[in-house]
Amino acid sequence: MTIVFAILLFSFLIFIHELGHFVAAKLSKVRVNEFSMFMGPAIFKKQVGDTLYAIRCIPIGGYCAMEGENEDTDDPHSFQKADWWKRLIILVAGSFMNFVTGVVLIAIVLSCSKGYTDTKLVNVEPNSSVAVVGGLQTGDRILSLNGTKTDIYADFALETHFLKDGNYDVTVERNGQKLKLEDVPFVRKDFGDGEGVRFGLTFGREKTTFHSVLRQIWPETRYQIKSVILSLKMLFTGQAGVKDMAGPVGIVQMMSETVESVDTVRAQILTSLSFGSMIAINLAMMNMLPIPALDGGRVLGLLLTCAIEKITRKKLDAKYEGYIHGIGMVLLLALMAVILFKDIFVIFKR
Repeated sequence: MTIVFAILLFSFLIFIHELGHFVAAKLSKVRVNEFSMFMGPAIFKKQVGDTLYAIRCIPIGGYCAMEGENEDTDDPHSFQKADWWKRLIILVAGSFMNFVTGVVLIAIVLSCSKGYTDTKLVNVEPNSSVAVVGGLQTGDRILSLNGTKTDIYADFALETHFLKDGNYDVTVERNGQKLKLEDVPFVRKDFGDGEGVRFGLTFGREKTTFHSVLRQIWPETRYQIKSVILSLKMLFTGQAGVKDMAGPVGIVQMMSETVESVDTVRAQILTSLSFGSMIAINLAMMNMLPIPALDGGRVLGLLLTCAIEKITRKKLDAKYEGYIHGIGMVLLLALMAVILFKDIFVIFKR
């Protein structure tokens, strides 16, 4: 069932992405030759006006093929003939729709959850390092740690995950007042309670309310954004490599393991939707990277082309940019193939 849900989820996110391009193109009077779900031979197709709508047999990807997208054409309704700002909107629309979908899924998960972990401390171990004089106390609400805002517990968890033992500044809310605690020692230790090595902090649980949902939507979204940026930073600095990357197969495996770790059907559905929000926001951000073949690469190409044409007052042939994106697509597919085989090898190795 997890595999079925994952296929449906990926298909939905691809559909939403391509729908963003499609709607923006139609509103900009750009001719769409084909709007297709999946790849390969068509199992269903229907011509409506200028556009062929198709569902294809290989459940991977999808596309919105616009007239003159990668080459010059005399059609006045081609992509290349549209104003530059309209082309920019069309290119960004796909990722925008994925991002909005991620935010909506976050709102659904928050609304359906019975409660959430707050940043208010319900217990500070007396013999912990943070309980020193001038340190943290039970009842404190942690507002920031090491200069990073902690509006939700996930912010604190992400920050402390990479935090080395040492002294850090903490801003808390105590008895209705905002206090800055300087040089609080954060040292992990085993307290003998079966919870492993930790700082000795226990956070409270709060019931979900309409106000709490509204208050948490943006912090939860920001947390997802920070996670993607952190992952990219680790990738480009060499802290992570291809072995740490996951494709659809790896994501399904992680989703399956996480879903199976919870007992109730309700919790499994919410966990799956939470994964969906993470994937949607990841797709939105990754697709806007300035890499050929991705929408971000096309945006960069559009801006550079407009700048060059403005300076030289000469129209550039769109086919050359098409060649660059074609090479980028081949390299991207090669990377995807490597990650796919790596994920499959990991599964069989287990």
